[in-house]
Amino acid sequence: MTQILFSNPVFVTYVIAASIMILKAISMSWLTVVRMMKVNGGFRAPEDIRKTMLNPNPSAEQVKPNEYVERVRRIHQNDLENIPFFLFAGLLFVFTGPSLLVAQILMYGYVISRFIHFYVYLNEFTHDTRATFWTIGSLILIFMAGRTLVFATMGI
Repeated sequence: MTQILFSNPVFVTYVIAASIMILKAISMSWLTVVRMMKVNGGFRAPEDIRKTMLNPNPSAEQVKPNEYVERVRRIHQNDLENIPFFLFAGLLFVFTGPSLLVAQILMYGYVISRFIHFYVYLNEFTHDTRATFWTIGSLILIFMAGRTLVFATMGI
């Protein structure tokens, strides 16, 4: 179990990349709230339009979809669909004993691909541009999971 010690630089690479991805996913919730407060809308639940200190002038319009808010929700949903795979695949990949350089290229490459994906999605670039960066991250996950599967089945 020496692979999951902080003295293993490959594990440290994983911990850094995983921590960044967790913080990125959590930050999307905060960005959603910021955008909801900015437009005073895009709320989800009927109780969100009750009169409170934070919502002194409720309106039925506040629960209607708001593209400014929904765009961030879609980005967050995409993170929730993809980042957990990285958390598992990356940790299992550590057990295959990759070189530090390979681990850094793959894990930090995944992080960079997700941040670029976020940027192009937030700024309404074309689907093709967004799909390119999603594909890069997906291929990294496929490689890590594939290598892990090969090592597990071949007893390497």
